[in-house]
Amino acid sequence: MATIMDNVGIVVRDLAPAIDFFRELGLELEGEGLVEGDWAGRCTGLHGQRVEVAMMRTPDGHGRVELSRFLEPEVVEDHRTAPVNALGYLRAMFQVDDIEDTLARLDRHGAQLVSDEVVQYEDVYKLCYLRGPEGILVGLAQKLR
Repeated sequence: MATIMDNVGIVVRDLAPAIDFFRELGLELEGEGLVEGDWAGRCTGLHGQRVEVAMMRTPDGHGRVELSRFLEPEVVEDHRTAPVNALGYLRAMFQVDDIEDTLARLDRHGAQLVSDEVVQYEDVYKLCYLRGPEGILVGLAQKLR
């Protein structure tokens, strides 16, 4: 039996800037829609939910990010400013061809490095963590070999 990861879900207050950010990162908008109804509440445990969803797909088609904006019920907690050693979801890591170019493009969308530098792991990777719109934590990795 094979297990395939379908997507990573990220809850945001405003879909448009998050979509633009992930587009700049190279993901493609696969579709947008409204998720509501009894079936949705039975799945998530949030009965009466109404959620605007945008599905973003990586260029290779193997990974997706689901951006969700809850209309109902209201968002109850905010983990966006948690440090990288907080329990629970940490970040999504994306491999890029040119980390400096990617950072320059994401800068136009308000992205900020977490540690103010890109580090190099031996002669294998350049790595960094950054915060995108609404504080979304994302990692970037550039293979050097």
